Amino acid sequence: MSWLPDDFVHPVHVPVPGTALHLRPIREADTPIDYPAVMGSRERLWEIFGPAWGWPAEKMTYEEDRVDLLRHEKEIAAHQSFNYALLNEEETALYGCVYIDPPERTGSDADISWWVVDDLVGGEEERALDALVPRWIDADWPFRRPRYLGRDITWQDWLALPPVA
Repeated sequence: MSWLPDDFVHPVHVPVPGTALHLRPIREADTPIDYPAVMGSRERLWEIFGPAWGWPAEKMTYEEDRVDLLRHEKEIAAHQSFNYALLNEEETALYGCVYIDPPERTGSDADISWWVVDDLVGGEEERALDALVPRWIDADWPFRRPRYLGRDITWQDWLALPPVA
């Protein structure tokens, strides 16, 4: 892909400092823990991602989630985009995701966003993830102008930008 150097190797395990959580690329096999995390926080996630992505649908089925995770897994393998799951040490629970995507709108070389489940909102784990993501992107990814959606630009302002040609 033109948005990443040919020799780029994406991280496969990223500890979240000060927590027992880590990030790793999401897989189709994560559906049993992803589905309840997403649907358990669906209303808040729709408020964040719905206008831009139409996700997560109100009646998203388990099978639709599985297909979505398979698509993410294939995109990661092809270095087209990245979805990292926020997991506990045993990888028996999913607590959120980090998305690293090629820019859809002008003004950056990567669009990055993330979320945590409702139970972690405002807590130590969310603060640790919020602190980690920009440092991790700066240290381990080849971007010069990453854009943090919903952080350094509102989703509404991002949607108003011209699409990448």
